[in-house]
Amino acid sequence: MKKFLQLIAERIPNYARYLVAVAALLALTPLFPTNATFKYRFGMGQTWLYDDLVANFDFAILKTNDELTKEKADMEREFSPYYEINLDTIKQLKKQFEENFNSQLSRSSRSQFPDVVRNTEGYLSYGYRVLDKLLSKGILKQDTLLENRDKEFVINILRGNTSEKQTIQNLLTPEKARSWLSDSLPFSRLGEPEFLLPLIEPLLIPNLTYNAEKTHAFKQQELDKITSARGMVKSGELIVPKGGIITQGVHQKLLSYREQYESDYLSSRKFYLIFIGYCLLTTLILTLFLFYLRYHATVVFKKLRWIIFLIGWMILYTYLMYAIKASDVLHPYMVPFCIAPIVIKNFYRRELAFITHVVTILTVGLITAPGYEFIFLQLLTGLVVTFSRFDTRYWGNFFQSIFYIVSVYVLGYLGFSFVEESDLQNMQWGVYIWLMLNGFLTLLAYPLIPLLGNLFGFTSNITLAELSDLDHPLLKELSLKAPGTLQHSLQVANLAEAAAKAIRAQDLLVKVGALYHDIGKTLKPHYFIENQSGANPHDQLSFLESARIIIEHVTEGVKMAQQKKLPKIIIDFIKTHHGTTTVEYFYRLHSQNTEGGTSDRPQFLYPGPRPRTREEVILMLADSLEATSKTLKNPTNENIDELVERIVTDKVTHGQLQDSDMTFGELEMCKISFKATLKSIHHLRIEYPKT
Repeated sequence: MKKFLQLIAERIPNYARYLVAVAALLALTPLFPTNATFKYRFGMGQTWLYDDLVANFDFAILKTNDELTKEKADMEREFSPYYEINLDTIKQLKKQFEENFNSQLSRSSRSQFPDVVRNTEGYLSYGYRVLDKLLSKGILKQDTLLENRDKEFVINILRGNTSEKQTIQNLLTPEKARSWLSDSLPFSRLGEPEFLLPLIEPLLIPNLTYNAEKTHAFKQQELDKITSARGMVKSGELIVPKGGIITQGVHQKLLSYREQYESDYLSSRKFYLIFIGYCLLTTLILTLFLFYLRYHATVVFKKLRWIIFLIGWMILYTYLMYAIKASDVLHPYMVPFCIAPIVIKNFYRRELAFITHVVTILTVGLITAPGYEFIFLQLLTGLVVTFSRFDTRYWGNFFQSIFYIVSVYVLGYLGFSFVEESDLQNMQWGVYIWLMLNGFLTLLAYPLIPLLGNLFGFTSNITLAELSDLDHPLLKELSLKAPGTLQHSLQVANLAEAAAKAIRAQDLLVKVGALYHDIGKTLKPHYFIENQSGANPHDQLSFLESARIIIEHVTEGVKMAQQKKLPKIIIDFIKTHHGTTTVEYFYRLHSQNTEGGTSDRPQFLYPGPRPRTREEVILMLADSLEATSKTLKNPTNENIDELVERIVTDKVTHGQLQDSDMTFGELEMCKISFKATLKSIHHLRIEYPKT
């Protein structure tokens, strides 16, 4: 049982990266669509590339959004709003008229209005009829809803439970009512009509008001009468033939067929089959990504934090796109997908950045279905990031690359617009604003690089640029105590940087690694030949003691780097720059002068480990080549070429490169670079082939 538990404990780190992939799959499952999707892609004006499409069922041809919008706008324009006459107000005003009539009559002398006194009921009756006529017709106050309407525009007037239509020009206003009263009273056959004018005129107030509730209710009824269809396609009817042009009418049939197909036909399928389908496709994406990491980015695959970091981008962007597509305000083109490859490029190779970008876009495209145009543009801009020099050390390069990304977005979307719309008026120009916002948001990659670097323990170009400053305390101390070693490190940095550029490795990383690889020599600088100017202190030591001091520059250098909190990736250069090679000079002397000296070989070995990355291999080779090239008394092109071939072959023969991910092709390119740089250092003219 104990052995079993121990085996499990040893295996857990290996299984952890796969568990991260499983966790990613589980995290994405809530976003899986519940319905299958239409399998055909089409656009207005394009050629139908599939076989003849025949309807499997009857379906209605839906009206276009423009058609529905126009019908609704026409209905809105022609719809008669509802106004209501308050009948209780009429009763109150008639009662008020009676009170005012009696009051005025009592204040007047009998000789002032004798006819009113004699015919009181007649005057009261006339006043009632006038008020009833005018107020029952309705007096409308100034209404903003009708200001810009034509005089022939009709409104509905509600009187209790009945309604009638009336044009605006026939409606009464307070001014029109008073004018009518003034004109009609003289013809009333009353002897003293002036008695009624001041009593009736103040009571001609607006009593016709807009009824929002009734208007909305009846308008909704009219809107509900507008149908979304304008025809039918019968089952078995040809929708579009193979090679046919998708005209506007055909396009609308296809849209209608797709909507009906997805809502009715596909929704009848079992949910679990759709779920399994999405699980299989997502699992394939994650599995292939892990295979790529395992066989082409071994260093990344072995580190769990890298797996979490890379797969985290897939989950983040998928959830972000899902939320934006569910929103009616934001647009998918605002999502800055290029941030991920920019950030990854600053921590590792551009190939990994692009593959991660592709995997992310595939996952997002599968789950959120933004359309092939969207996926095409995202992959295109991913290539821009891969090929561009997103060097965060220089703002000029960074902004230039952002400009390239936005340009590709804009030109790519414009190209799709020409292909699909073929009409400038129908293009969605507002999308370009979202594309500009995308470019602006991509600038967030700059502050994210150091932030994520600290969070996940990665080293960015910004950090490397700071470490390359010769005023760094460790390099400053090296320059004071071991100036010869510093010069050696600078030469190694030049050799290594040129070789890294030749194979497109991380040149800044290997340059910084070269500057710090020998900082352990600071403790005992005079035991190293580049710092000696007089007697050799090794003459007073045994060969074993000398070898121990030489080897200690690696272990002590690691300690110094850890105390100064250098990034682990730089410390790895210190550990691996000699690999597990032998301190050959002292070992040979020890073997020649000591009986059984070969049995002491382990004491002359560097602790390692062997280099694992291309950059670490380059530094090991550059370190050996720079040191050995100084032994050449009269260097020539031939012996420099021979030196490079011999040193590289020796490292390969002794298995120092067997743990690395460098290919033989890359090794050959490095050899060419080393030869050219060494010849330049020794001021040799490069021989050109004879013609």
